Amino acid sequence: MEDFLNRVYYNNTVQDYLIAAGIVLGGILLLRLFRKLILIRLRKWAERTETRLDNFAIDALDKFALPALNFLIIYAGISYLELSEEANKIVKVAVAIVITFFILRLISTIALQGLKSYVGRQEQGEEKIKQLGGIMLIINATIWIIGAIFLFDNLGYNVGTIIAGLGIGGIAIALAAQNILGDLFNYLVIFFDRPFEIGDFIILDDKMGTVEYIGIKTTRLKSLSGEQLILANSDLTKSRVHNYKRMQRRRIQFEIGVVYQTTMEQVKEVPLIIKDIIDSLDGVTLDRTHFKSYGDFSLIFQTVYFVESAEYNVFMDKQQIINLRIYEEFQKRKIEFAYPTQSIFLAPTHKENNKEQLVGEHNR
Repeated sequence: MEDFLNRVYYNNTVQDYLIAAGIVLGGILLLRLFRKLILIRLRKWAERTETRLDNFAIDALDKFALPALNFLIIYAGISYLELSEEANKIVKVAVAIVITFFILRLISTIALQGLKSYVGRQEQGEEKIKQLGGIMLIINATIWIIGAIFLFDNLGYNVGTIIAGLGIGGIAIALAAQNILGDLFNYLVIFFDRPFEIGDFIILDDKMGTVEYIGIKTTRLKSLSGEQLILANSDLTKSRVHNYKRMQRRRIQFEIGVVYQTTMEQVKEVPLIIKDIIDSLDGVTLDRTHFKSYGDFSLIFQTVYFVESAEYNVFMDKQQIINLRIYEEFQKRKIEFAYPTQSIFLAPTHKENNKEQLVGEHNR
């Protein structure tokens, strides 16, 4: 038996190989026992707590720490053996790549959870969380690029040359894709500044619609007529955007005109009629109603009121009720609405004057 254990293969005895295998199998077995006996209990305990931080820590331990430990155990077993310089280098590179991979994934997950926690505490947090895809793409790209640079540095490569190459390449790419990068940075402005969000109804110059999607380069609206409008993020941040979703109430101003033949008593009644109608409605606040001015063909009354709702349909319902009641009250009091009219007064001509004079003399 000793002869078998002392046999040498590739600079290592059979006993060395068995010890290395024992280290690997024993370490993996201990990790399995830890996951089944301890980690499950920790997970059940975390589910009973109010905070989500312990849940995240246990998930990170299960998804990233334990797999990384598996590779470290394998590396420990292999390190026990006497390897050639080339094989030892390959093992170290492989382990460095694997460990870096899990560390970067852990950092990316921490960044995502941090953003979700920050955004989730804001108003309409659930809707905002759905928009994290674009920002996470940028964050992940940054994390992986930095991680790759550190990995190459640890592996002995000249990182300065790589960074210089990336810098020159980055300048060339930036010059070639100015518009794309501009939209990308404006996406970050929209994400953090929040001038509008998914579900908001906005108006941009002569374009209007409900925000359906906010992407890295474009934002998509669903117009009132049904088609999809695709706008560059740069256009949105450079323009004046009217966001009707955040309107708390609507201010309405309207004018009506009555004919000049209206009596003084009726003119005094008109503001009182409008005031009584608006005051009788729930969710409507009167600001003012006045006899404003003398028009070309009418006496003009101006009224301003507020609908205590941002919904357009609610505003139109209230406006319709007010219009119908004004029409009804004016009919009852025989107050006439004015419309464009023009009176023409004709002076008698010279011939008509002579004819009237001859007729008068003949009658005498």
